[in-house]
Amino acid sequence: MRFHVITSFFITVATITSACAAQDASQSIEGIGPTGEVTKLHTGFAFTEGPASDGEGNVYFTDIPNARIHKIDSQGRLTVFTDQSRHANGLMFRGPHEMIACEMDGSLAAWNTQTGERTLLVSGYQDKRFNAPNDLVIDQQGGIYFTDPHFRAPEPLPQGVTAVYYADRDGKVTRLIEDLPAPNGVSLSPDEKTLYVFPSGQAEMMSYPVEGPGKIAEGKEFCRLRQQGDEGNSGADGVTIDTQGNLYITSGLGLQVYNPQGEYLGVISVPEQPANVTFGGPDRKTLYVTARTSLYTIPMQAQGHVFGPREQ
Repeated sequence: MRFHVITSFFITVATITSACAAQDASQSIEGIGPTGEVTKLHTGFAFTEGPASDGEGNVYFTDIPNARIHKIDSQGRLTVFTDQSRHANGLMFRGPHEMIACEMDGSLAAWNTQTGERTLLVSGYQDKRFNAPNDLVIDQQGGIYFTDPHFRAPEPLPQGVTAVYYADRDGKVTRLIEDLPAPNGVSLSPDEKTLYVFPSGQAEMMSYPVEGPGKIAEGKEFCRLRQQGDEGNSGADGVTIDTQGNLYITSGLGLQVYNPQGEYLGVISVPEQPANVTFGGPDRKTLYVTARTSLYTIPMQAQGHVFGPREQ
């Protein structure tokens, strides 16, 4: 595995001041946070996405246009994990050193973060490549729910539709949803009885009862995102969830927070528009936010939920 130390092109920055629209503790959501200021940890990227914590103090994230996956260690040091990511977007760990990547070049792959070895998992449905896999969530059986919208996809769309799929541990792929214009973020409730899908291009966020691994019932509107000015129904991008089932949805306004009943709790502002977010840190009480050219951290009172097989 080749690691490349980042050059001076990337900048480590101290805590953002209030002049940069930092969210301080006085603006926090009760019982959730933030408990301190927003910090710009690193900047100078093309477009950041897909933050994922490995549970050992390291956080990985993608820089899509540059086809890189970056690693930040527990000391905040930045390296390039790979510069051959196939334009990876969403990331999530399925085991201690197994990182699953949604590759916008058309596949899902697993990376061994100790050896740097990449293993292709699935590359298509019904003998056609995926459009451009975007984001994912992993259930207790190790199966992967993932979105496949049109962003960075070839035209005409290889699949003909934008969709949400489920890939089980054996690589069997099932198409679950095909009636959303641009399914983007995706998550499960902590008890895995609800699948959430967060489209771009519409304000309505969706939820679906989970009847079993890769089996869902008819969906309904979970919540309607707040909008800003003439932004219109720009919808959502990424999402993370805490142990209480509160959802943190990235949008043009920042991180919009909703409880499990779909009630709006507030917004956490970020200096750049956020694309995705995850909980990390030693106690899973730090939000890592990928926002355009930068990566930010936000200390929280809430604690992030851990997805994946029970044996983790």
